[in-house]
Amino acid sequence: MRICISRTDSIGDVVLTLPLAQILKEELPHCEILFLGKTYTIPILNKIKSIDEVINYDEIQKYSFHKQVEFLRTKNIDVFIHVFPNKNIAWLAKKAKIPVRIGTSRRVFHWFTCNKRVSFSRKKSILHESQLNLKLLNPLIGEKNLKISSLSEKIEFSKLPSLKEEIKSKLDPKRFNLILHPKSQGSAVEWGTKNFTRLIELLPQDRFKIFITGTSKERELVKDFLEQTKTQVEDLTGKLSLDEFISFINESDGLVACSTGPLHLSSVLGKYTLGLYSEKRPIHSGRWGPIGKKSEVITNTDFHISPDSDPVLEIQGILPERVSEKVMNWVGKS
Repeated sequence: MRICISRTDSIGDVVLTLPLAQILKEELPHCEILFLGKTYTIPILNKIKSIDEVINYDEIQKYSFHKQVEFLRTKNIDVFIHVFPNKNIAWLAKKAKIPVRIGTSRRVFHWFTCNKRVSFSRKKSILHESQLNLKLLNPLIGEKNLKISSLSEKIEFSKLPSLKEEIKSKLDPKRFNLILHPKSQGSAVEWGTKNFTRLIELLPQDRFKIFITGTSKERELVKDFLEQTKTQVEDLTGKLSLDEFISFINESDGLVACSTGPLHLSSVLGKYTLGLYSEKRPIHSGRWGPIGKKSEVITNTDFHISPDSDPVLEIQGILPERVSEKVMNWVGKS
């Protein structure tokens, strides 16, 4: 049986979908798992042991709809699981005559394109995103109610590529190598560079080697922050490919970020990970928190949440001293 999991959105969302592949392998030992993703997340998907084949949706989209359908037919897929609803992909799977097509009943177009529909609400649920994804497996293997703590064990990376010596040499074996990732490419509310600056001041330089990471575009957004902290941190913004970034996280000791892809990567790679979260629904940590066993979240416990409250003000009110205390505790454990 060939099963295709489709999730064509961002890194964090894809990471929280990865447990499905291993669970299907355990329940259906002879199945092959394909994963339909986008160019940005391919470096991650290619490193997951339970995924047999990765399909790049960005490449498929270069062709006419007819050729896209023909391409999908060549993959001989038996089951197609729409974890991230996409109208075009839903019609592709139907036109390709894939026998079993699973999607949520909450999308109108799935009523015309899917023959197995699962009814649940993500926004109203108290479950974590990784647990909600499991519901889409119900038509295949029945209901699986797994604890969040067990889901990170369902993600196994194949051997990660070695870092270039010029990057690896920056890591300090005598200090705790800490990654601070201040931006989120607009995917989450952010703590702010002012708070990160204060955190850097609070962490003793003789115990921490601090790295700032981010994309080239994000580098421009934080250039004043980088200039202000240049004597205290190692600036890696815009200097690492995603492949290199994954390996760098794996070689480091811990990471602090808001609810963004690198946070989830660090978490499932088994690193000390601290997520900075708003508790306003539906972006709260109960839905989107990191799932690794060395992961923690911190929220603004003094903030009153209401329907009109601003999650930016909420998260930026988290005191750097509280974050510093959490991070300092990691040093004694590592």
